[in-house]
Amino acid sequence: MLTAMTLQALAAQAGLDLVGVAPAGPTPQITAYQDWLAAGYAGEMTYLARPDAIAKRADPRRILPEARSVLVVGASYGREAPPAALAPLHGRVSRYAWGEDYHRWLLQRLKRLVGALQAQLGDFPARCYVDTGPVLERAWAQIAGLGWIGKHSCLIHPRWGSYLFLGVALLGTELPVTPLPALPDCGACTRCLDACPTGALVAPGVVDARRCLSYLTIEHRGALPPTLREHLGTSVFGCDRCQEACPWNAQRPPVAEPAPSTAQLYLPDLLQLDADAFRARFRHSPLWRATPEGLARNAAVVLGNLGDGAARSFLEAASRAHPSPVVREHAAWALARLA
Repeated sequence: MLTAMTLQALAAQAGLDLVGVAPAGPTPQITAYQDWLAAGYAGEMTYLARPDAIAKRADPRRILPEARSVLVVGASYGREAPPAALAPLHGRVSRYAWGEDYHRWLLQRLKRLVGALQAQLGDFPARCYVDTGPVLERAWAQIAGLGWIGKHSCLIHPRWGSYLFLGVALLGTELPVTPLPALPDCGACTRCLDACPTGALVAPGVVDARRCLSYLTIEHRGALPPTLREHLGTSVFGCDRCQEACPWNAQRPPVAEPAPSTAQLYLPDLLQLDADAFRARFRHSPLWRATPEGLARNAAVVLGNLGDGAARSFLEAASRAHPSPVVREHAAWALARLA
C-alpha cells in the first residue's frame, strides 16, 4: 500500500515541490469554465472551446477510460530575486519565462514520478500533461489539496504562494486520496484586483483574457488595442502584477538564486530578430510562444512607453523597414509617444 509519506518522498526525488491525489471523476469546476467561455473571455483561444476538448475537460475519464486517480504535482518558480532595476531600453519578462520552457522539464519530472509509482505498484496506463492537454489543472490541484484558487485565478499554496507550475497525470490505478487540508483563503484582500492596470480581473477568480496583458503580449496575434498599449508599461512578455501584489507571494521560501539575464531583454534586439535568429535564441524558452512578430510588436510598444529618446533611431528603422506591417504600425505609435 502506497502511503502519503512515500508519495511525497518520491515526488521530492523527482524534483517536485508539491503532490496530491484526487479520485478520477467529473470535474467540479466545469460549469464555471463553460460560463467563462460563453462570456467570450477566452479571446482568440478558440481551441479551448472545441466541443471535444470541453467534453474531456468535463471528465478526464473521457481521455483515459481506465483512469482511477488524478495525480497533481507542483513546482515553484519563485526562488529567484527579481532584478533590482530595469536597464536602459530593456523590457520586463514574466517570471515564469526566465528559464527553460517548463513544459519540457516539468513533464520529464512528472513522468519520472509516474515511473517510480509503476515500479512500486506494477504497470498501469497513464497520461501526463503540463498545460498541453484538455485538463483543468488548477481545478484538480485544488481538489487534490495543493491549495486554493486566488482572486487572481492562480492556485495559491500557503507556503509556496502562487508562483507554481502544475502538472497532471491520469492514472489507471487507485492511489490514496489526499485529505483536503484546512486552508486559508484570500478573505477580504483585493490587492491583485486593484493591481491589474486594465481591469482584466472582472470578478474574483475570473480573467477576461482580452484585457489581460499576459494574453495580449503572448497569445494575441496582430495589432494590440490602442487603448491598452500604454498599460503594458515595461512588460515585453507576460505580466506578474497581480501575483506581485499577492501577500502570499511575500511569504514564499527565501530566495536562493538571483534572477537570470532573461528576466529583462534589450528591446532594440527584439525589433531586429528574423525568424532564424528568433529560433536560435528562444526555441527552448517560453518566449517562443510570442512569435518574432509578436515580440517585436511588444518591444516597440514598451520602447514608446519608456519615453527614452535613445530608442528613436531603432523605432524609426522599424517603422520604415520591418517586414511586418503590424510591427511598423506599433513602431510608428511608439515614435508618436516619444514626440
